[in-house]
Amino acid sequence: MAHRPKRTFRQRRAQSSDSDGAEEPFAEPGAPEEQTAPGLTEEGPPSGGGRVEVTARRGRGPGPRGRGRVWASSRRPAGAAPRAEGGSSAPESRVADLSTDEEGETSHSSESKDDQSSSSNSSTSLEEEFSSIVNIPDAAFIQAARRKRELARARDDYISLDVKHTSAITGMKKNSDEDPESEPDNHEERIPFTPKPQTLKQRMAEETTSRNETSEESQEDENQDIWEQQQMRKAVKITEGRDLDLSYSSEPQTVKKFDTLISLPPVNLEIIKKQLNTRLTLLQDTHRSHLREYEKYIRDVKSSKSTIQNLENSSNQALNFKFYKSMKIYVENLIDCLNEKIISIQEIESSMHALLLKQAMTFMKRRQDELKHESTYLQQLSRRAETSTNESLAVDEKTQWILEEIESRRSRRRQARALSGNCDHQEGTSSDDELSSADMNDFQKTQGDISQDRKKIFEDVHDDFCNIQHILLKFQQWREKYPDSYYEAFISLCIPKLLNPLIRVQLIDWNPLKFDAIGLKQMPWFTSIEEFMASGMEDSKKEDSSDKKILSTVINKTIIPRLTDFVEFIWDPLSTSQTTSLITHCRMILEELSTCANEVSKGKQDLLKSIVVRMKKAIEDDVFIPLYPKSTVENKTSPHSKFQERQFWSGVKLFRNILLWNGLLPDDTLQELGLGKLLNRYLIIALLNAIPGPEVVKKCKQIAAYLPEKWFQNCAMRTSIPQLENFIQFLLQFAHKLSGSEFRDEVKEIIPILVKIKALNQAESFIEEYHLDHLKSVIREV
Repeated sequence: MAHRPKRTFRQRRAQSSDSDGAEEPFAEPGAPEEQTAPGLTEEGPPSGGGRVEVTARRGRGPGPRGRGRVWASSRRPAGAAPRAEGGSSAPESRVADLSTDEEGETSHSSESKDDQSSSSNSSTSLEEEFSSIVNIPDAAFIQAARRKRELARARDDYISLDVKHTSAITGMKKNSDEDPESEPDNHEERIPFTPKPQTLKQRMAEETTSRNETSEESQEDENQDIWEQQQMRKAVKITEGRDLDLSYSSEPQTVKKFDTLISLPPVNLEIIKKQLNTRLTLLQDTHRSHLREYEKYIRDVKSSKSTIQNLENSSNQALNFKFYKSMKIYVENLIDCLNEKIISIQEIESSMHALLLKQAMTFMKRRQDELKHESTYLQQLSRRAETSTNESLAVDEKTQWILEEIESRRSRRRQARALSGNCDHQEGTSSDDELSSADMNDFQKTQGDISQDRKKIFEDVHDDFCNIQHILLKFQQWREKYPDSYYEAFISLCIPKLLNPLIRVQLIDWNPLKFDAIGLKQMPWFTSIEEFMASGMEDSKKEDSSDKKILSTVINKTIIPRLTDFVEFIWDPLSTSQTTSLITHCRMILEELSTCANEVSKGKQDLLKSIVVRMKKAIEDDVFIPLYPKSTVENKTSPHSKFQERQFWSGVKLFRNILLWNGLLPDDTLQELGLGKLLNRYLIIALLNAIPGPEVVKKCKQIAAYLPEKWFQNCAMRTSIPQLENFIQFLLQFAHKLSGSEFRDEVKEIIPILVKIKALNQAESFIEEYHLDHLKSVIREV
C-alpha cells in the first residue's frame, strides 16, 4: 500500500485558513447550555495533554463582551462554547491554530481516519512525526487571527459559519454506528473555541436572568441581615426601630432592575398630572407648616431677646430681688420668734386670768355667805320676837365674826362717803369689794410678779421683732415701694395674725373692769395700727383698701375674746363700777370701731350673748329681798328693816346696771331682763309690802329714772310698754292710798312718773277722778 505523503502542520493551517468563514456551520441557539468543552472534561494522551493546556491558555485573550472565558471559573455561564460530539483527545486538534474554523477541523479529522484504516504502523509513525514537527504559533499570528475575528464580529455581530460540514459529520456518525471499529479517535474530533452566536433577544434574556439571580441572592442576604438585626434588637432590648445601627441603613440597597418582559399598566397625561398635583399639594402643605414653625421660632427669639434686653436695662431688678428676699427672711424670723415666745405668753396670760378669777370668786362667795348668815340671824331674831322670850340669842362664832366683819366694812364706807361729801347714798348700793390688807398685799405682789414676767418675754428680742411700730414700718415700706405685690400678697390679712401675740402681751395687765383702766385708744398698739392705716389710705386710689380693716380684725380676733373671758368669769353685774367700765370699752369697740359689720358680727354676738347670760345668772343668784311683817319693818332702825332696805336697793342697783346696756343690747332683751325678771318679780313685790310714805315715792321715782328715755320717745304713745303695766298699776294704787293719808301732797309726785313712762291715759283718769286740775299742766307739757 502506497504511503500518503507527509504534510506539515503549517500547510494544513494554510489550507484550512483559506476556507475559514465559508464552510463553518451556524450554531444552534440551544447548544451552548447543553454541551461542555471537550478539552476540560476528557483526558488526552500524556504527551499532548500538557501542551494542549498551555496552548489554550496562551491563546486566551480579551474578546468581545459576553464571549469566551469559559474556563475562568468552575461555573460556566450561559454563553459557554458547545461540546463536540466526537471527542477531542487527538494531539493534532489540540495544537491546531486558534483561528481555524470548524471545516478545517472536519477535514483534518477525515484524513486522520484514513491513516487509521491503512495500518497501525503508519499511525504510529504519524504520531512520532507529529510530535517532532508540531510548533506553537507565535504572538503575531495569534494577534492577526484575533483581529480578523473582531472585524468579522463587528461587521455582522457574529462570525458567519458554513453548515455543509454537518452532512459529513452525520455520515461519519452513521458509519460509526455501522462499524464500531471505524470510530474516530479523540484527536480527530472538533474542538470549538468560541461560543455560538446569539441574537439580541437571547442576550437580553440572559442578562435579565443573571440580574434576577443576583437580585435573589441580594434579597436573601438582606433578609439574613434583617433577621440578624432583629435578634440583636431583642438581645439588647431596643424597642424602637430608630435605635438600630445606622450602618445597616447606610449600606447600598440592591435596586431591582427593570424587567422589560413585564407589561406595565397604561399611562396617560391625566394620571401623571393628577399624581403631580397630589405631590405638589403635599409639598405645599409641608412647606406651609415649616413656615409656621419658622415664624413661631422667630417670634420666640424676638421675645427672648426683648426679655433679655429689659432685664439688662432694668437696674432695679437686683434691688427688688434683694428687698423681697430681705422681707422673706424678716417674716420667717418674726414667725420663728413668735412661735418660740407664744408658750410663755400663754402661761403668763393664764396666771393673770387665774389671779383675777380667784379674786372675783372670793368676792362672790363672801357676798353669798354674808347674805346667808345675816338672813339666818334675822330669822332667828324674828322667831325669838314671836315667842316673846327674854332668853339671849345663841349665835355661833363664825356667824358672829361674819356679822362683825360686815359691819366693820360698812362703817369704813360710811366714813369714806362722809369725807367725800356724798351724803345722798342708799345702803346697799355700794360695791362690797374691799379686801383685807393681807389679802390685798398678796394680790398686789402676785400681780407685780406677773407683770415682771411679762416684761421679760421679749427682753432678749430686737425691737424689729417685738415692737409693733417697727414691724408695721417694714410692711409700710413694702406698701410704698411695691403696692401691687403688697396687695396681691393679702398682707392686710396677715398683719392681725402677726400682731396677735404682741397685742396679747400688752393686754396682760389690762383689766377692763377697773374704772381707771387705760382705754384701748391710748394703747401703743392701737395708735400704731391707726397710723399705719392712715398712711395707707392717703392715696385716693386705695380708698377701698383692705388695710382699713386691720384694726377691726385685730379687735375681733384679739380684743373681743379677751373681753368675753372677763364677762363670763370675772365681771360682777352687781358692781356698778365694773359694769360702767366694761360698757365703756364695749361701746367703743362695738359701735365706734365696727366699720365692717360682717367681720365682727360673730365676735360681737358671742360677747353680747355672754353678757346676757351673766346678767341672768346674777338675777337668779344675787337678788334676794326678804318680806317681813309690817310690825317688824315699821321701825326703820330695826335690823329687819335695814336688811330689807339694803336688799331692795341692791336689786335697784342691778336694775340700773342692766339698763345701762341700752344701745348695746337689744331692747327686747333689756326689757325682758330688767322689767320682766327683775322689776315685776322682785322690786314691785317689795314695794307692795312697803309702808306707804315718801320712801316708797322715792323708790318709784328712782326706778323710773333708770328707765331708758329711748323707749318713750314716740310722741304718739298714750300707753306705756306692756312690761311696765304692773308698775303703772302699783303707782295708781299707791296714789289712792296717799290721797287718803297724811301724805296727800305726795300724790303730785306720782303723776310725773306716769307721764314719763307714757301712761298718759291713766294719768288723765287719775287727775279727773281726784280733781287735780292743777296737774293737767304736767300732761300738757308732754
